[in-house]
Amino acid sequence: MRKLYPDAAAALEGLLHDGMSICAGGFGLCGIPERLIDAIRDAGTKDLTIASNNAGIDGEGLGKLLRTRQVKKMISSYVGENKEFERQYLAGELEVEFCPQGTLAERCRAGGAGIPGFYTKTGVGTLVAEGKEVKNFDGEDYILERGIRADLAIIKGWKADESGNLIFRKTARNFNQPMATAGKVCVAEVEEIVPVGSLDPDCIHLPGIYVQRLILGAPYDKKIEFRTVREAA
Repeated sequence: MRKLYPDAAAALEGLLHDGMSICAGGFGLCGIPERLIDAIRDAGTKDLTIASNNAGIDGEGLGKLLRTRQVKKMISSYVGENKEFERQYLAGELEVEFCPQGTLAERCRAGGAGIPGFYTKTGVGTLVAEGKEVKNFDGEDYILERGIRADLAIIKGWKADESGNLIFRKTARNFNQPMATAGKVCVAEVEEIVPVGSLDPDCIHLPGIYVQRLILGAPYDKKIEFRTVREAA
């Protein structure tokens, strides 16, 4: 099976359609699939439902798809740094499903593991629990959360071999790993691709069985959400 593609547009060919669902990796601006997001923007695919820890910032990450009005619904845990997201949500132009961060990670992990739902205490007695089944275990209430499965997963890794075995770097591992397994098809972009056998098997974070298509995305510019500098002496 051919996994290596020349660029993001080629890797996404035949996978995109209006109204589709996407699981997108990344944590803040760390480990976001920049090249794949740009290719989706350029393709003009619309009415997207995207599950992602956050929605990028204005003009960066998923913020690019919000700016072009290609997103219908976001399933996210943290969206506080995106003014366009805020504007669309308050204007009723964007559907939002807020989800606690750990619950979101587990919903994607569960979906990837074939688990349709699970019970958690997180959100019991809050707005998060509205409309959800409540079950009592050993005298404690738990709410039912559904696993997430998407048409497509887009992720970013640090290093991969030509079979798609992949290593993440630091906090980029937080959401890229569960998002990868939750997609029916996973497309990954990485900073470096090495020959098969070059990576220590004990260091693999995501086995290549989960990655169907792979591109080299480098070089990347390091994006910083809040630049803090010391005052001149």
